[in-house]
Amino acid sequence: MDIRAILMGLGFALMWSSAFTSARIIVSAAPPLTALGLRFLISGLLGITIALILGQSWRLTRAQWRATIIFGICQNALYLGLNFVAMQTIEASLAAIIASAMPLIVGLFSWIFLKERLGKVGIMGLFAGLGGVVIIMGARLQGGMDLYGVSLCLIAVFALAFATLAVRGAASGGNFLMVVGLQMMVGAVLTGSIGLATEPLVIDWSTRLVLAFLYTTLVPGLAATLVWFLLVERIGATRAATFHFLNPFFGVAIASVLLNEALRLGDLIGVLVIMGGILAVQLSRQGRV
Repeated sequence: MDIRAILMGLGFALMWSSAFTSARIIVSAAPPLTALGLRFLISGLLGITIALILGQSWRLTRAQWRATIIFGICQNALYLGLNFVAMQTIEASLAAIIASAMPLIVGLFSWIFLKERLGKVGIMGLFAGLGGVVIIMGARLQGGMDLYGVSLCLIAVFALAFATLAVRGAASGGNFLMVVGLQMMVGAVLTGSIGLATEPLVIDWSTRLVLAFLYTTLVPGLAATLVWFLLVERIGATRAATFHFLNPFFGVAIASVLLNEALRLGDLIGVLVIMGGILAVQLSRQGRV
């Protein structure tokens, strides 16, 4: 893994983790699904336009079209849509912690259903990481966390894990930015139509809201997704996924600094355990690829 790949991985983890804080700001002042649909529409149009300027083609491979549709539904509509709705009632740090369990769930499903060998270190890391999530959930439960919001986040992370397993290796073949843009358009149609049909269009306008919306549209929405695809193409999905071990720390730290969310001892312990578990699982999988 070269220095460029390391910088890309760090940048992706930072951008991905920051999305929960900016989303929390947005949903506190605007209808979540409608706002998310607008975000997808802008990101998608920008991505497709830049892709065409760069000479990328609409003619995707069959595997790329499958990846585009599955990720558009599972990652954009379900994963992000449910997280946006959930963050109306739960903190951004908790949503980020639950979402960070995605590589652990992928590892668990790969081990159980795809018969992928993890080794002792990987298996220990798998259960340690999931135990870290339980530690945090137990501590938050005593503090009165909203179970409805947590349930939405759990459904969301399983949807993303399913999409990750369903399209393994399907995004290769070039046209990265076009694939990203089309995924966003799938998400825009689904979340935007549901939002406009079910949510009152009431917005508490502020500079903070506008800046958060622009940031989440351009940085986590477009740049992070593009960096992820390029990173996977450069070093492979298994090695790229190793950088997910940074997401719990970045997610909690950013929410604490920008939203003044409390840092509890149980959170800190759980985050460290999750980070160690994710790293152990990914290094074990990487060693067997």
